[in-house]
Amino acid sequence: MPVALGLRGQRVFVTAASQGIGFATARAFLEEGARVVVNGSHPGRLAAAVERLRPLGEVHGVVADLTQEQELDRLVREAHDALGGFDVLAYVTGSPAPGTFLEQDFDRWHAAALLLAVSPAYLARLVARSMLEDRIAGRMVFLASFAIREPIANIATSNVCRIAIAGLVRTLARELGPVGIRVNGVLPGYIATERVDHVFEDAGRRRGVPAAEARAAVEQEIPLGRIGAPEELARAVLFLGSDLSSYVTGALLPVDGGILRSVG
Repeated sequence: MPVALGLRGQRVFVTAASQGIGFATARAFLEEGARVVVNGSHPGRLAAAVERLRPLGEVHGVVADLTQEQELDRLVREAHDALGGFDVLAYVTGSPAPGTFLEQDFDRWHAAALLLAVSPAYLARLVARSMLEDRIAGRMVFLASFAIREPIANIATSNVCRIAIAGLVRTLARELGPVGIRVNGVLPGYIATERVDHVFEDAGRRRGVPAAEARAAVEQEIPLGRIGAPEELARAVLFLGSDLSSYVTGALLPVDGGILRSVG
């Protein structure tokens, strides 16, 4: 039996897609024939991303700050207008700056909570209402981190706040499953992005070693022996956003090269 993703002509909404994981995800959906709206907070970077993606198919860009309520309202409205509805939401977001727990003040916790907990929940509500009104059996895929199962040193705000994604995925899977909307999550490991470069730079400074040495130490802990590529992570999002995962909802899929040691 041939493998069919069923994504041709599907309407896909990808956040934080100017670069890195979001960009790779948007590209993967476009390569499968989907129509895509990409979001970013920086107009110049988003415009450049749209230009790079345009040869692959229909793509629209919407600039918006994911931490602002009115911006989220406008983002969903403009994305819906561009596509005529949503079949897939792929929620990607950036991360707060590295730092230990005791280095974080109130403002940093507040910003992290807005970005990593409030934003995905509120955006999911807006997209879910759209899918329900349009009677779409859609799919939502939220990216978190393997750190929600095994905290990583020196990224305290991410360790704590990204756990909200797990609760969101399980809650929505139960509430929206009866109307045919599937909701899943992906737990990236170390993926080759600017964000991970910053983590290695921070780790190197704290240990007094070059960033390359900090990276090599992490790679030794990964059973597959290397940092992952954004394209490898994007393929997992494709799976969860496609017909191939038709009986999967409420799942949290690690894409981490095997670095997670925990069983549960």
